[in-house]
Amino acid sequence: MRSILLVVASFAITILAWGLYGPVLHWGQAAMVTEAGHAMGEKYARLRPFVCVGLAYFAIGVLAPAVLLKLKGEQGEWSAGGILYSLAGGALGAIGALGIIMAFNFGGKPIFVMPLVFGGAPVVNSFLTIYWAKRMKEIGPVFMAGLVMVLIGAVTVLIFSPKPVKPAAPAPAVETVAEPTADVSANGVPTALDSHKMRDFILQIASIATAILCWGAYGPVLHKGQSAMQHSRLRPLLCVGLAYFAIAVIVPNLLLLALPEASHYSIKGTSWSLAAGAAGAIGALGIILAFNFGGKPVFVMPLIFGGAPVVNTLFTTITNGLWERVDAFFLAGLILVIAGAAMVLVFAPKNPPPVKKDA
Repeated sequence: MRSILLVVASFAITILAWGLYGPVLHWGQAAMVTEAGHAMGEKYARLRPFVCVGLAYFAIGVLAPAVLLKLKGEQGEWSAGGILYSLAGGALGAIGALGIIMAFNFGGKPIFVMPLVFGGAPVVNSFLTIYWAKRMKEIGPVFMAGLVMVLIGAVTVLIFSPKPVKPAAPAPAVETVAEPTADVSANGVPTALDSHKMRDFILQIASIATAILCWGAYGPVLHKGQSAMQHSRLRPLLCVGLAYFAIAVIVPNLLLLALPEASHYSIKGTSWSLAAGAAGAIGALGIILAFNFGGKPVFVMPLIFGGAPVVNTLFTTITNGLWERVDAFFLAGLILVIAGAAMVLVFAPKNPPPVKKDA
């Protein structure tokens, strides 16, 4: 009974931490934009929040494991293959985090970005795991039905995501004939403004897709690293933290020297961004602890990928005052994403149990 409670407590920590990750990071991005940035139309910072995420991962994923390994040690050993796979897993996690930041920067909102990422990532995770296990021929109809549900739900969430009410434009004092503007041609065909919105939408989708692919591959790649280190827990986590530090701290700071950004390290923005990075790292640690206490991926991961977007959606709608604007179509799409992701993970082809040898 005690072990079951510890498993539930561990993955509940991950659900809560990963559910809050997107909205909190969004706040950090918004609080780091300078007045000059607002004047240029910038609403969210990109590189400096990413640096804060990397610093939080470094503290939780490098410093803490290094101290524990030094003081208490752990089973397993360092290996070249384990280090490479674990570093690759960390790089995928960091690039996925950057994908989410860029999705927000191009106009995406946590209320639909995070459910799409958490719905799509397990699909990628399952396909990659199945492919590496050479079990593609064993994919069944329920697995495919789950995949279709995720895709349909994702489209529904995108279309029907709640939006704040725009303030009504004041009525003109005198009725006049509208003159063509820079964004509308003489025959009324939209030009620059619509093309700008379309560009941002395409980049937003590309950023979400990057996060889905990277976070979906994160688990299988990291598992290979863990296996190559004789199922060590702290050593792979340390490698993940080092990869985050390189990609999310060193690289952005070099880019800031060459390409200055209209943002600054404000107390509010830095605090929220560090909190988001800590939430991401604590969520990863929660998964490790759930497995360590006897939890199995077959039910731990569906609960996490199903629960995190629910926490995200509830938190975002309540804090943004959008709860009254959530309609049945959006909720249906969210349910499809969650249920489809769970079906994909639960009904993915699995390795047969090991054959017992006769004594």
